[in-house]
Amino acid sequence: MADTTQTRPLGAQISHMLKDRGVDVIFGIPGVHNQEMYRGIEEAGITHVLARHEQGAGFMADGYARATGKPGVAYVITGPGLCNIMTPMGQAYSDSVPMLVISSCLDETAARRGQLHQMKDQRAAAETVCDWSEEARTAKAAYALIDRAMAEFTASRPRPKHLQVSIGLLEAEAPAARAPLRPTSRATGTADGVAQALALLEGARRPLFVFGGGAQAGAEPARALLQRLGAASFTTYAGRGIVSPDAPLHFGSYLSRPDSADVVARADAVIAIGTELAEVDIWRPDLGHAGQMLRVDLDPESLTDAARADWHVQADAAAFLSDLLTALDGKADRHSDWTSEEVASARGKWRRDVEAEYPGIPGITDALRDCLPDGTMVYSDMTQFAYAATEVWDMDRPGHWHHPYGFGTLGYALPAAIGGAVARRGQPTLAIMGDYGFHYTMAELGVAVELGLSLPILLWDNGKLGAIEASMVGAQIAPNAVVARNPDFPRLAEAFGARAVRPSSLSEMQQEVRSAFDADGPTLIYVTPDLAR
Repeated sequence: MADTTQTRPLGAQISHMLKDRGVDVIFGIPGVHNQEMYRGIEEAGITHVLARHEQGAGFMADGYARATGKPGVAYVITGPGLCNIMTPMGQAYSDSVPMLVISSCLDETAARRGQLHQMKDQRAAAETVCDWSEEARTAKAAYALIDRAMAEFTASRPRPKHLQVSIGLLEAEAPAARAPLRPTSRATGTADGVAQALALLEGARRPLFVFGGGAQAGAEPARALLQRLGAASFTTYAGRGIVSPDAPLHFGSYLSRPDSADVVARADAVIAIGTELAEVDIWRPDLGHAGQMLRVDLDPESLTDAARADWHVQADAAAFLSDLLTALDGKADRHSDWTSEEVASARGKWRRDVEAEYPGIPGITDALRDCLPDGTMVYSDMTQFAYAATEVWDMDRPGHWHHPYGFGTLGYALPAAIGGAVARRGQPTLAIMGDYGFHYTMAELGVAVELGLSLPILLWDNGKLGAIEASMVGAQIAPNAVVARNPDFPRLAEAFGARAVRPSSLSEMQQEVRSAFDADGPTLIYVTPDLAR
């Protein structure tokens, strides 16, 4: 607990305050404008991870947050530092990730021009990619805004926040922040929604549940509900693992397949929980339901979109699922008209579709899945390998595959996996990247080496922007600007001090992946389409 009687420069006090609120790691890059924020980091007992670029720092904070559920915190400088981290902030906003970015800012911008790192309106620029962006003009305001961010991370939909503090204020002496507030609870009132769900399910012969990433904490009651109701299910990509892979009526994460709409249309009652049903979830204008639908979400914005739901329940997904399961106590288990045969047939057809679009990749993903230690957390990038894997790879638990779903930025996986590995020391973490995405943040490989992280990095090199090439061909555009000259990636990794291997068979790849989890640093596992031949 911070000594509230001792004054320090505000920059140092902020680190002490964050420590008191449970922050144990900060990602960032120091500069002359934000150096006062670094005065208190070691004294407060916080670990700082030095990124090679602010984009990397932001993705590390994102990966840390996804692994722990705690906010990822990043320190950046005025101007370019903040601009560089805006892409990760946009990704965190799309994917509901709790991230707190604290930056320095200039003391005066209206009356002075030509200052180092000067922007026209830094605060407003950041606000375009996060939940809110505010400037603290006093120490008291800085503390209040940090506490506001921490409270909102737990009480409402978690999204990134930005706080900026002027250089002069960071340098000025300030009293310590007050003791932490009691944790803010999330509203869990579900009685009306449960009653609506029971009414919808009453007499339904083909009930269907759709689980999104917002329902991850409710996996246990979700699985029990499906069994009690004889209901079928889909998950979004972010919801994978909520439903057991061996559930006989689970259609998997194939919602983006166009003819999954035909399956949804056969349901007479649909309950969608913790999902936006966004474009990146279904890749069509609507889900395709013909029966009535009830939606459950913490965010009222998601409940008032164009998804054509008949009932809207604003509630915490896990609490809703638990209360709905409790409401079934004493009632007989139900049987539906869904059959395991029709589910298996649909899944088999969709798997063949994925194989046709991404030849060879499903087989490689099967081999990779089969060699991973229990509890491996996966971070993937925007690459054909991940596009296929997120459809055909069933997860056995939620919250263990992280992908830049909404914003869709390249370069996410490596730094995010570093953040996850820092959060989960001693537990297995894997990064999956494509050759082009690796160009964006390959410098962060130096961080993994520096930290001695036993991190396998599967690099899929098809020598081009394969998905863009396919899209151009589909649009009858002659492919151009889709091929870039790649370096010798294994030798590049070795130059950073990492291990690098080039497996020539699936069994060799599996062995190298297993070995990488026991290595004393990161291992680049270089894979090309030839591996599938």
